[in-house]
Amino acid sequence: MSARITDGSHVEVAVVGGGQAGLSMSWQLTQRGIGHLVLERDTVAHDWADRRWDNFTLVTPNWQCALPGYPYDGADPDGFMKRDEVLAWIRRYAESFGAPVVEGVLVTRVREGAAGGFEVVTDQGTITADQVVVATGGYHRPVLPAAAGRISGSIVQVHSADYRSADVLPQGGVLVVGSGQSGAQIAEDLFLAGREVHLALGSAPRCARFYRGRDCIAWLDDMGVYDIPVQAQVGGLTKRESTNHYMTGRDGGRDIDLRSFALGGMRLYGRLIGGGGTSLAFSPTAEASLDHADSVMESIKTDIDRYIDRAGIDAPREDRYVPVWRPDEEVTSLDLDEAGITSIIWSAGFRSDYSWVQVGVFDGAGHPTHQRGVTAAPGLYFLGLPWLHTWGSGRFAAIARDSEHLSSAIGDRARHPAEAAVPG
Repeated sequence: MSARITDGSHVEVAVVGGGQAGLSMSWQLTQRGIGHLVLERDTVAHDWADRRWDNFTLVTPNWQCALPGYPYDGADPDGFMKRDEVLAWIRRYAESFGAPVVEGVLVTRVREGAAGGFEVVTDQGTITADQVVVATGGYHRPVLPAAAGRISGSIVQVHSADYRSADVLPQGGVLVVGSGQSGAQIAEDLFLAGREVHLALGSAPRCARFYRGRDCIAWLDDMGVYDIPVQAQVGGLTKRESTNHYMTGRDGGRDIDLRSFALGGMRLYGRLIGGGGTSLAFSPTAEASLDHADSVMESIKTDIDRYIDRAGIDAPREDRYVPVWRPDEEVTSLDLDEAGITSIIWSAGFRSDYSWVQVGVFDGAGHPTHQRGVTAAPGLYFLGLPWLHTWGSGRFAAIARDSEHLSSAIGDRARHPAEAAVPG
């Protein structure tokens, strides 16, 4: 990872982003003998260190970690790597094939070149490229609700991307806003650390960690769920906006049962709908949110049951989940001072920001339009997006398949630029 850029130089393919997607693309291009550079604004896979909390673990089992030419080969395939283990694994991958990564270079603009190809403008100079792969993922700018700007200055506010541990927060209670995958796991992290936790629920579904003798992800993988194209999903392309199911890989993996946490003292609320100063307002939807999450979990179990029956698999029977707690009443208001809450963690997600890609391939919401990563602009591709092609696209599970598909398109265009197909 000692490559450099030279102002005015040319490269066949510029890959923007040095995470698992960009490195996977680099491996594929290396196998095809296609010259390229990977341009990384920070260091390889830095998001795994910079945007995960100290006790973070993968939610998907290690056996799903299969980068191109580099499957997980550790001693615990059914376990869940911790944050620093994932970071080290990805960096070893880059070193394993000598990925031509330029670290510490910020791409500020990609635009079509006057004579074809692309100009890639960086803070270290401008280069040209025949083709460009945008592999920066889809989670760029942390989202903060409007209420965050009206909260009293006495309350410490942190986005989930910047949360590290309970120890770095001030003493007192913590309100977590958002019960998606990160919010639910951070609430668990704080709760296990002995903090008084308040959690504002959203509409996120959940999934059992284990069912009928196996990890649910193993069942779903066998069922082909991660291989179904997004266009064939219920709701089609709108699936790309869906929220991931919450569960955890911590301590060998388990369910996250917010009802059990409530029995232990965690305070649950409906969706945050407004507030200012030290006063917040919630919709009366806590019970509905819990019921929805449970119903999705149970529907997944039903699908697994049907698969087991059809395939004639001998698997142990398991009782279905019975709710262990329900709210006596919906709490719709909260005074932070009176409740002893000194900090808020906003787990409100991220928005994408491709403003630096100045090519007309985006919809009205700023999302790239593409067919499995291939855009209508000849030679411009996207990789590593959630639901790029399947559910597995935004995770380790399908990055090899997606990057191979794009590298094939890149190779075809390199050989026959005038004949390369453009998606209709």
